[in-house]
Amino acid sequence: MIARELIALPPFALDVEQGLSRIPKSLPPKLFYDQRGSELFEDITRLPEYYLTRTELAILRERSREIVASAGHGIAMVELGAGTAAKTTTLLQALSSTQLRVQYFPVDISRSALFEARKRIESELPSVNVRSVVADFSEGFGFLRDMPSPKMVLYLGSSIGNFDPSEAIAMLQQIREHMFTGDSLLLGMDLVKDLSVLLPAYDDLQGVTGEFNRNILHRINREFDGDFDLDSFAHRAVWNPGRSRIEMHLESLKAQTVRLRLLNMPVCFAEGERIHTENSYKYTTAMACQMLANGGFTLSRTWTDKRKWFALHLAQI
Repeated sequence: MIARELIALPPFALDVEQGLSRIPKSLPPKLFYDQRGSELFEDITRLPEYYLTRTELAILRERSREIVASAGHGIAMVELGAGTAAKTTTLLQALSSTQLRVQYFPVDISRSALFEARKRIESELPSVNVRSVVADFSEGFGFLRDMPSPKMVLYLGSSIGNFDPSEAIAMLQQIREHMFTGDSLLLGMDLVKDLSVLLPAYDDLQGVTGEFNRNILHRINREFDGDFDLDSFAHRAVWNPGRSRIEMHLESLKAQTVRLRLLNMPVCFAEGERIHTENSYKYTTAMACQMLANGGFTLSRTWTDKRKWFALHLAQI
């Protein structure tokens, strides 16, 4: 047998090994976004139950000129977790109407999503210069220093809600360290609302979210030579009121042992045991204001939809 130390392990090996060894088991949500995962998430954003994308997009379409004007003149645009940048076109269009040339830096862990974003935006908006950046945020935000100021940093889709509050504040602080006077942050945040709206957004009737959740096991099988049986794990979405968050889990439908041969690692599951794969925190305006302040930002303006389901916060340094 080849010694483990001589095998080139995938970059997420430690996350997988530690996450599946702890009790309760967990996996980091960044593992969702291989090419198939990114495609499935784009499918999720078009589901009737998934209100987040269309609600945020409606705000952007209605308020893009106000948002751009509030961020200042001559700005570059940087988008963290850009994906295919489907919603960002509205802001880029508004910015293009005030600047002859626009610099746009989409940042994401998925090369395929960035390639699609660049191809589409350069075709639709010739005045926008797209400079893609492949990055894992766990390695920091030093790339922000290489981008021109003034700049508006976008973090949309309530992606901040995937982090525990202490982690979200630490992330904001790291972003702040690499920003300068005149820079701003546009932060999308999903708001607390009735469970009849919240829960279906994470457990749709077509089962797309369940497929997206189980795709994390498919990726582990592929990258770690594992033998997860995807049909023996069920998607579960639950509301945790004490922590104001939706939680996604994968529940083992039977007692079983899974082997990750590349890690020489057996993983035992009891029937009903779960892998915690993602959190999605929901916020009040007061929670958002405090989080931004703790992160080193001052809340400047907020835009919401008429039902107050979603908010876009513009924060200044």
